[in-house]
Amino acid sequence: MQKTEAEKQAEIDLVYNPQAPNNLQDLDIPVTLVEDLILRYLYNKGAGSTSKLSDALKLPFPVIDTVFQQMRKRQLFEVTGLKSNNYHFMLSEAGRKQAFNRLQISHYAGPAPVSVESYHASVKAQVTDIQVDQSFIKNALSDLVLTNELVDQLGPALISQNSIFVYGPTGNGKTSIVRRLFRVYQDTVLIPYAVEFDGQIIVLYDPAVHERVETNVTAMDPRWILCRRPCILVGGELAPEMLELQLEESTKVYAAPLQMRANNGILIIDDFGRQILSPQYLLNRWIVPLDRRVDYLTLKYGVKFQIPFEMIVVFSTNLDPNDLADEAFLRRIPNKIHVGAVDPVIFDEIFNRILTEKNIPISKDSAKVLRQLCLHFGPKELRACYPRDVIDIIVAISGYEGVPLEINETILKRAVSLYFAKTSNSLKQHS
Repeated sequence: MQKTEAEKQAEIDLVYNPQAPNNLQDLDIPVTLVEDLILRYLYNKGAGSTSKLSDALKLPFPVIDTVFQQMRKRQLFEVTGLKSNNYHFMLSEAGRKQAFNRLQISHYAGPAPVSVESYHASVKAQVTDIQVDQSFIKNALSDLVLTNELVDQLGPALISQNSIFVYGPTGNGKTSIVRRLFRVYQDTVLIPYAVEFDGQIIVLYDPAVHERVETNVTAMDPRWILCRRPCILVGGELAPEMLELQLEESTKVYAAPLQMRANNGILIIDDFGRQILSPQYLLNRWIVPLDRRVDYLTLKYGVKFQIPFEMIVVFSTNLDPNDLADEAFLRRIPNKIHVGAVDPVIFDEIFNRILTEKNIPISKDSAKVLRQLCLHFGPKELRACYPRDVIDIIVAISGYEGVPLEINETILKRAVSLYFAKTSNSLKQHS
């Protein structure tokens, strides 16, 4: 089977490549934590082997075997078999008691975490320079119709890797643009399954947002996963607790906040200003991270620790930025990009591109007719969303009436009349 480009890259471009620990001295987490993982794993499974533990905890066999031998001397196990240095065993009565006690602290029994110091070093090492030009941006966003002016604002903003404020009237493609910005990344990063601090485990790897890439690098520490650089988008559902460590009370395991999962990638706050939390809360929470590129998280019992804040944060809104943030905060978002109404040329290109995409015959002057109708019934400016929205209505009308799909002035008028809310003036004019 042929390898994908990302897989080929993964073999040669690991800028951060932690080596697997071959002994306890190379392990960056307390040995007692590994013991706890083994106890909880066996308590849940009933029995196991050193090879299965190595696979489950993502620790090399020599490390697992060494810890196993130490715990065996304390009579925590009952050995049930041995084959090629691979011990099969179960918990002894003393082991079950200790495992039960450790379960009161945490139920986590998955891949071993890395230390917060190792995580910090990995994020800093994997910060990358973005090298793009106008042709690259145009190619990356080729499924959108954008002006050169807008492309030439996006390019420098991405190269700077500072936060970006994308604003302007609704319906002009802000969300479509920001969702595609991650395409400027062509490489991969290593993300740990989990991070340890003060004996607490924070689950970081999230298959819902981290796209895993297979690699043939065998010497790499298996506690790390190779992924595409993350791109996380949140909208109106963003709540204050999503920015902090979240402790699952039943398992006593922490889940990493949004910004930690987005490190070395892009975090998009869409519809900024319309979240459950107030804009002021978010701005106050992140004013230091945006400025110093570090964040501070707090464990449930009050202990704070530092994590990197290395990502491009993109705020997208149809509200006035000056109504959302004060001057001090806006200064920390140096790239402010306005996405305004589209001109007739861009509008017509969007219209014709959608017709081609849906395999609908392009009729003469239909784009011009749609423009005139939208300007008459709409807010007196052309918006990028109009062509697709109106064509979708026409497709629905065609399906409802069982007639061939075609674009003409009559069907355009009918669709536009359905699309725009009628004002008192327009009702009087067309009564």
